[in-house]
Amino acid sequence: MLDIAVLPGEYAVCRMAADSTLPSGLSGGLAGDDIVTVSWTADGMSVICPAERAPGEADRETAWRCLRVAGPTDLAVTDTLTALVDPLGEARVSIVAFSTYDTDYVLVPAVRLAEATAALVRAGHRVLD
Repeated sequence: MLDIAVLPGEYAVCRMAADSTLPSGLSGGLAGDDIVTVSWTADGMSVICPAERAPGEADRETAWRCLRVAGPTDLAVTDTLTALVDPLGEARVSIVAFSTYDTDYVLVPAVRLAEATAALVRAGHRVLD
């Protein structure tokens, strides 16, 4: 069983050109439970951030809600993401998953949040508001 927190507010998933620099509005100044994660590949830069901080020049998809596994979790622990992804997949809820050193996160469409949390509870997890 996992304890899963539903973070406040909506999140955006953004894409920028590979040669982009990190927009200044994304560095520092995070409040409370805010999360910003950035990944660069040869194909582009991906940013996940609170919707109100989404870079204006990015292609973006907004209205995601962020679920965080209560952590920190040990890096040696296996199957944490599987325990989240499998019930959400069975409920046909789209996800975007990412991890940090301390824990795992899953974004779900805001309009499907109730379905997502219900699926996780049915799978034996505790969802904390």
